[in-house]
Amino acid sequence: METQTGEGVLAGRLLDALPQTQCTRCGYPGCAAYAQAMAQGQADINQCPPGGAQGVERLAALLQVPPKQLNPEFGLEGPRTVAFIDEAWCIGCTLCIEACPTDAIFGTNKRMHTVIEAYCTGCELCLPVCPVDCIKLETVGASPLAEDPKPPTAWNAWSPALADTARQRYSAATARRASTKTAHTAAKAAQAQDKLADMAAHSRITDPAVLDHKKAVILAAMERARLRKAS
Repeated sequence: METQTGEGVLAGRLLDALPQTQCTRCGYPGCAAYAQAMAQGQADINQCPPGGAQGVERLAALLQVPPKQLNPEFGLEGPRTVAFIDEAWCIGCTLCIEACPTDAIFGTNKRMHTVIEAYCTGCELCLPVCPVDCIKLETVGASPLAEDPKPPTAWNAWSPALADTARQRYSAATARRASTKTAHTAAKAAQAQDKLADMAAHSRITDPAVLDHKKAVILAAMERARLRKAS
């Protein structure tokens, strides 16, 4: 039975063997969560369509279990794809930017967005959030001069270098979003404190006793929220 330390080491090795697309098709919110679940015996080795059959073999070797067929409930092995935004239909809503796990979409509010192909993992997470359905997937195919004209699939279409880039960008994007959320929360808290400091200026209530009671109720609610967060 794995100790906590051994479990963490194993999870790290499993994570290294995953393609880092962060597509969530495995049923987990990211590659790291899937790796952790496998290390704990809570997830099977055949839940990663981007890794395909070769990916299953890698995971099986690390866990010292027999390889098995990719579970079609989680998707099918396929060629590498990248997202493409139809600029004529993009309304600049930024929903796809927030959905992209690797910050591969560039744009701003009410301005046209575009996909940086080198950073796109083909995760498809931007597709369902687009309100005007202007995002499509394009297959990254093999050269027509290749012996096999069919586009490669799974790890044959991916590479360790692409996986490393995706992993680094996912880590940076996650940190950026956490920092933004923290800053937003702090700004809201400061705004609330300002209003509490001068309730009369921010309320239609003029009775001082009622204002004091309202302030006490708000402070109590904020303290309960703080205690819940701390615990």
